[in-house]
Amino acid sequence: MAYTVRVQRKKIHPYKFNMWVAIAAIVMMFGGLTSAYVVMHGQSRWVSFQLPHQFIFSTTIILLSSLTMALAVKSFRQHQMNRYKMLITITAALGVVFMISQFMGFRFLYAHGVNLTFNVSASLLFIITGLHMLHVLGGVIALLVMFFRAFRSRVRSYDPVPVEVAATYWHFVDILWIYLFGFFIWMR
Repeated sequence: MAYTVRVQRKKIHPYKFNMWVAIAAIVMMFGGLTSAYVVMHGQSRWVSFQLPHQFIFSTTIILLSSLTMALAVKSFRQHQMNRYKMLITITAALGVVFMISQFMGFRFLYAHGVNLTFNVSASLLFIITGLHMLHVLGGVIALLVMFFRAFRSRVRSYDPVPVEVAATYWHFVDILWIYLFGFFIWMR
């Protein structure tokens, strides 16, 4: 008598799968943009300039926000809702501070004559970091949705999937910024 053994495969949630597909597309886009930066860097018309100090501050802020996001997910999984509310609030606030710091960095560059018409080097910096800021804005919006869900009084859902998807995206934009910041420093 032959027995068949069925092995249940662990399936990825559709929301998580969609997030990974979106992340792959974003990685390809930024890969293309940084490749263009490398190619243009080799041209004779390339002009180098100093990155604003605000970018160092914003890097620290986004790293800290990634830590608070990881702690928020842990708190949510442990049903420590008061701690989760506090951490998701801090994470969203740090995301806003990151965007403000980036904006201040752009203002610093603009005040020192570095703008979109300065040179292709400045244009690419503004385009790449501006696109990253748009992705951070999307993450902040997702964090605000999580924030409002945490503080609503009626329906309580302890489904960790939305929180995990938002955390995955947030960690991704953090890693993406670390890559971009390191790339810009290396390419100076």
